[in-house]
Amino acid sequence: MTLPAESSWGFVVLMGLLGSLGALLPAAVVLFISDGWRQRVMPYLLSYATGTMLATAIIGLIPEALEHISIYEVGISILAGLVLFFVLEWTVIWRHSHGDPSEGGVDDHGHGHDHASGMEKKTGMLILVGDAVHNVADGIAIGAACVASPGLGLVTTLAVLGHEVPQELSDFTILLSSGFSRWKAFFWNTLSGMGTLVGVVAAYGGLGYAEAIVPYALSVAAASFLYIGLADLVPGLHGRMGAAKGVWQFAMMIAGMVTIALLTMLPH
Repeated sequence: MTLPAESSWGFVVLMGLLGSLGALLPAAVVLFISDGWRQRVMPYLLSYATGTMLATAIIGLIPEALEHISIYEVGISILAGLVLFFVLEWTVIWRHSHGDPSEGGVDDHGHGHDHASGMEKKTGMLILVGDAVHNVADGIAIGAACVASPGLGLVTTLAVLGHEVPQELSDFTILLSSGFSRWKAFFWNTLSGMGTLVGVVAAYGGLGYAEAIVPYALSVAAASFLYIGLADLVPGLHGRMGAAKGVWQFAMMIAGMVTIALLTMLPH
């Protein structure tokens, strides 16, 4: 696979569309499949997503940031990012897109429940607004990575896809349970998903003229991946299945890590 030597606006917009619609369209299959099948496949999707996110943060974003600033500055930036995302989650701005049991719709790890059918439509709208905020943050991570190099931009985009697909599956479930029709759920979730493109354009346009900020932005992006992966996704992998199925979950997580490891070998 050949990548451009430097990122261009065309490449960046393509990554933005891939990060938004690329996650939304596969997830839209939830509109046409049974709840039982979706609940069976979700743990494996989340396992793969966990692997992609952790690997991208550790072997993709952090090493790139370390090429430009000191390890101390990278460490401080990551800590600041972790604190930021904790505060956002604590104030119910971040958590919604991964599920909050107090909302009665999903558990801590983004899995829908049939008993959510009683939720009011305003709950579905809250999910959409918060999801748009989350998507903008993903877009900023992609845009910052594209400023560093096209290869890192592609890897970051694929990592976003890795966790966005199962998340969008959950979002569709919540919207349908909140009283949205299938096509209204698709329309509003598509609109919310375009927040990724907004974040990409904003980050690339701004950071392209302030290259000194890029390594710090990459560090904060790594913090977001670590926080979501370790705080939301990894706990969901424990105690959910028997030993045999747990082995397959572990294998999917390793597969996600290997995917990102191979992608980081692309020239960039």
